[in-house]
Order: sequence, then C-alpha cells, then structure tokens
Amino acid sequence: MSKTSRTSSLLSSIRLTPNLPPQSWYLIAGVTLSTLNKPDEIPHVFHYAIEKDGRSQQTQLDIARRMREALIKTAAIGGLPKSINALLALKKVTPQALVDEPLGYSPTGRSMELYDVPSSKIMQRGQLFFDHIYGKVSKQVMDQMDRSGTEDLGITARLMLIPSTSVLMLPKFYLPTDGALFRLKGHLKGALNNGASVKEVRAVRTVIVRLCEAFGMTRLGQDASSGWGWLCKSSAASSRLDIKYHSG
Repeated sequence: MSKTSRTSSLLSSIRLTPNLPPQSWYLIAGVTLSTLNKPDEIPHVFHYAIEKDGRSQQTQLDIARRMREALIKTAAIGGLPKSINALLALKKVTPQALVDEPLGYSPTGRSMELYDVPSSKIMQRGQLFFDHIYGKVSKQVMDQMDRSGTEDLGITARLMLIPSTSVLMLPKFYLPTDGALFRLKGHLKGALNNGASVKEVRAVRTVIVRLCEAFGMTRLGQDASSGWGWLCKSSAASSRLDIKYHSG
C-alpha cells in the first residue's frame, strides 16, 4: 500500500471517530501533526477535508480558515517554528480563492484591532478567556507566570489566548497536546471548563494518540526517568539522540 493510501485510510478512520466535536477531525489532525513536526503531512489533511467535507466554495473557505487559525493557535504549545512550517506547507496547496491575502479582508479582525482597540481591552479579553479555561486555579497559574522572573510571560499568555471564535467556531474545543503531564491535566480540565463533554475530550485524546503511534511515537514506560510521554528515536545516521515528545 502506498504512503498516500495509508494516510487516506488513517484520516478516514479518524474522521469517523465517535464523539468528536463536529467538524473538528481535521483541526485535531493538523495541529497534532504540526506539533509532531510533520508539516509535509498537513496538505494530505487539507485535501482530504476538502474532498469529504468541502461541499461548497464557502465550506471549503471555512475549512481553510479554520485550519489556519488552529495552526496559529498551536504556536503557544508546539512552538512558533512548527506553526510557520505547517502554515507554509498548507499555503502551497491552498487554491488562491481560499487564501486571505495581506491588506485584504481579515476574518479574525486582528489586524484592525491592533489599531482600533485599546491594548488594555485586548489584554482584558485574553485574561477573561484564560480564567474561563483554568477556572478556580486561574489566579494561581497567572500569578506564577507574572512572578516567573519576567512579567512578559503573563503578558504573552494573555495575548496568545485571545479567542477568535469568528473563525474557529468551536469554543469548547481545546486540544490537549501540552508538553508536560502536570500541565496537560490543566488543559484537559480546561476543555471541560470550556464546554466539552468527557466523551469529547476522550475522543480527541484517542485521535491524538493514534496519530502519534502512526507517525513513529512510542509510549514511554510509567517508570521512565524522563516521564510519561512519547519517545522517537531519530533515524538519521548522523544522530544518536533520543527526541522526546510528551503528549496526552
């Protein structure tokens, strides 16, 4: 079976996973693959989403915009370089009619907000969304970041967590791909705080684990010195380093 056929078979199975939030499968797949530093797989996800769920020009535009928004948001978890690679890979296969060009219409309104909305209001909105995710421990977590040695950490968190549901339109979806187990617990709880059901959270987690396994991750033992997560041995002949990825 060719690589393309294997990928299509995997995506078909993921798309039909029970209890996933509506129209979320391609967001989960795209963000997970970006976090695993597999940008070359992003076009397969996009093409399959367009083929199966892009019933009209508007629906295709929605898919493209939602994928871009999800990949931007994952910069806070997987790192900006991975988001850049994933977004550029997506751009290469996106028809021009589904691309939002600079200085054109902005579906998120972020570019206008930089000039038209007071920075204090933007920060306040980020804080409110942070409070909604982390619930009763929000103040404790934010205080830790504000007192981390640089107040810039708390400022960055407030800015990066500003919601843009006008594009993503999935307010209860909060992807648990955090880099450490004790942080992951808070993100899983955050998904529930944001309106997801336990079944939906488990379904999202199941898809992430399947993708990790399909792309070479191996579950670490519970007694592993590096903690619970994923271990990928580099296949490059010039490298003998173990690369550790932690996920839900």
